[in-house]
Amino acid sequence: MRTAINIGFFDLIIFLGVFQGLFLSLFFIRHRSQTNHANLFQGLLLLFLSLVIFEELLNNTGYIVHLLAISDFSEPLNFTFGPLVFLYFFYVLHPKQKGKRTWAHFIPAVFWLLYMVFTFIQPAEVKYNSYLSTKHPDWPFLEVAMTITDDPLGIRNYVNQLTLIHFSLYLVAVVNLLLQQFQEQHQSWWRPSNDLLRRLRDGLLHYLVIIAIYLSTKLYFGMESDIGGYLIASYISLMIFISSYQALQVSDYFKQPQSFLEFPSAKYRKSSLDEQDKRRILSKISVAMENEKYFMQNLASLSGLAKNIHETTHHVSQVINEKHGKSFFELLASYRIEEAKRIMFQADSQQLTIEELAEHVGYNSKSAFNNAFKRLTKQTPSQYRKAIRIS
Repeated sequence: MRTAINIGFFDLIIFLGVFQGLFLSLFFIRHRSQTNHANLFQGLLLLFLSLVIFEELLNNTGYIVHLLAISDFSEPLNFTFGPLVFLYFFYVLHPKQKGKRTWAHFIPAVFWLLYMVFTFIQPAEVKYNSYLSTKHPDWPFLEVAMTITDDPLGIRNYVNQLTLIHFSLYLVAVVNLLLQQFQEQHQSWWRPSNDLLRRLRDGLLHYLVIIAIYLSTKLYFGMESDIGGYLIASYISLMIFISSYQALQVSDYFKQPQSFLEFPSAKYRKSSLDEQDKRRILSKISVAMENEKYFMQNLASLSGLAKNIHETTHHVSQVINEKHGKSFFELLASYRIEEAKRIMFQADSQQLTIEELAEHVGYNSKSAFNNAFKRLTKQTPSQYRKAIRIS
């Protein structure tokens, strides 16, 4: 088998992006929570993107010839990107929502993985010829007799088109989800005052850029060309570097002396906050929650609260954990449920439906409100309201 290893500048960029993406994905997945799955889906998205651009790197440099056993291993991951993007946006906007059929979004990816077994079991010569057809069509192909076809349904020839359609459908769902939030929050699409919506809009624009790159290269060079994949891999690597830089920018790590030779310490052990600082921040949190009723915002977040009281997210999280013995979302739920209980005792509250009550205290869905209410009071909102009437 003929080989030609070529490593260019952009290959080095992609190589670094792969490892940075894998490293960063572990942090997102590690910081998932029971009350908000957004980090999990973003971590998985980063992980799968890193694996896809890794295979693109192997193909473009020619190293795949030495690793033909894993040729096309990332192809099924193409059908995870749309669902992961959608689920990330959904759980950012609806952190308390419980997805009962989340797995159903990944049926196409699982099907494609099972279908790819016909490709994985092919001899190395078949995989080598497949590599030549996309990267070196002018090289001589090897003669090989296939006992089993690698594409019995004839659908792998349309993987690029299917990937584009699948991702585009989910992107339409994301756009619809985001536009709905902009309308509900009375925000301008081009000049939103809500920081979370602005960041989500910018993230959406990056995915649209990826589609634009994909379409323009496929239309210009043909559907069989891998140039689009190479450009997308470079773009994704760049975005991984930018994301890593932003993560370091908001970190408290550099706000006190550190040693790069030191092993990671327990959470908050090296915090620069003293007791007086903690009491001051706790007071500001109480004012924001009790006087300003920050918890009633349906897009309330830890970063939003920190920005509201002009403190770092890390310090606010530390104070909530240490002084309240709760996570931010547990604290948020306790304030919302107490507010709901207070409203239920008012004479005119009987006119409110449970959905209206949930929305009033900051929840985006009735089910999330019911779950939180029952967890904290051992009763559903309807049961609690009925008990008030009887008493």
